[in-house]
Amino acid sequence: MRIVHTGDWHLGKSLEGHSRLDEQEMFLNFFSKQCIDLKPDIILIAGDIYDTPNPPARAEKLFYDTLKKLSRDGECISVVIAGNHDNPERIVSAWPIAAEHGIIMAGTPRTLIPTGKYGKHRVINSGEGFFELEVNGESVVVIAAAYPSEKRLNEVFYNESDDEEKRQYSYVQKIDKLFRKLETNFKKDSINITLSHLFTLGSKPSGSERLSCLGASFLIGTDILPRGADYTALGHIHKAQAVDKTGRIRYCGAPIHYSKSEAAFENLFYCIDINKKTKLTKGIKTDNSKEDNLKHRYNAFNIQPVKIPVFKPIHIWNVESIDEAIDMCRKYSDKESWVYLEIKCNSYIREDQIKEMKSLKKDIVEIRPVIEADEKKRTVEMAGLSFKEQFIEFYKMQHGNTPDDEMVEMLMSINEEEYETD
Repeated sequence: MRIVHTGDWHLGKSLEGHSRLDEQEMFLNFFSKQCIDLKPDIILIAGDIYDTPNPPARAEKLFYDTLKKLSRDGECISVVIAGNHDNPERIVSAWPIAAEHGIIMAGTPRTLIPTGKYGKHRVINSGEGFFELEVNGESVVVIAAAYPSEKRLNEVFYNESDDEEKRQYSYVQKIDKLFRKLETNFKKDSINITLSHLFTLGSKPSGSERLSCLGASFLIGTDILPRGADYTALGHIHKAQAVDKTGRIRYCGAPIHYSKSEAAFENLFYCIDINKKTKLTKGIKTDNSKEDNLKHRYNAFNIQPVKIPVFKPIHIWNVESIDEAIDMCRKYSDKESWVYLEIKCNSYIREDQIKEMKSLKKDIVEIRPVIEADEKKRTVEMAGLSFKEQFIEFYKMQHGNTPDDEMVEMLMSINEEEYETD
């Protein structure tokens, strides 16, 4: 059985207002061609298909056109789950048509996949959060835990009659209960897969997808993930990585650098071969350090990372003067790249200088002056300005240009409202 693991496409995502759809289309073309050569039986797409709940029309078209290519006329099963950026209803809305092409979509942990034919294969059993596939005569059990937000977990476990104590279960406790229930559907004679979109302890979140939780309350240990999975395919973190010693629990990462902090990441997707050869391992220890009676069986496993080209790199230019910045823009005017420009200077950059740089280098994302003037002197000078004037000067200091009138007016209205409230 050959499986491909990808995710966090974030179709429609921009870089400081600059569209990335051209790059995303290049990635999807590359990925489709790779999958034609690799001929996977199953493709796992681990959430965050889109960047917003209401993606642009072009992003949706790219997604569905790609899924059709990946299908290979129903030979390949694609399993898609919603991430925190996706609208679950939008993800599953295309199910009747998608099923014809072997595409399975799960929007929430409660999604029930109908049994029946999917492309040239079948779903032979299912329940909330899992399904069993018959692919080329082999059984594959998939736990498809789409982004398990606290709200969605509450929908799984609670009703109005539940007592307050039960409602006070922590996020980790709820996740643990969910996965303990779902893992009972794994079978000894099947290939067992977990597909989810969440943060785990031991992973290295960075870049544009950082922890959005208070403390570590939404982090789960890898020991809480479904036990006995031959492979656990995760999404949410944009850096490709294994989070356990066996290499069987992995984040595929994002296929494109979505922020300057991600520019050093190696973009990958994974190709996994799993063969049905029974092997017993030690029992897994529970929280009370007692070994489970159940011996966990894994199938033989091999993984191949596939490197994704950087279609348009993100560069950070640190230059010593405005003249050097203009020379750099002229020198690399024809090079396809996004540029963050940091310029050491003794005064603000003039509007005509900014226009010249942007006319030479079209894809400048940000121009930030690094003012060398004495910080104390600047503070004194700012102190004599009105709130509005201070904001404009601060914005110019950070961005190298003047904020538009709409932004200034919005800030002033907010400030006035707060003043009136006080």
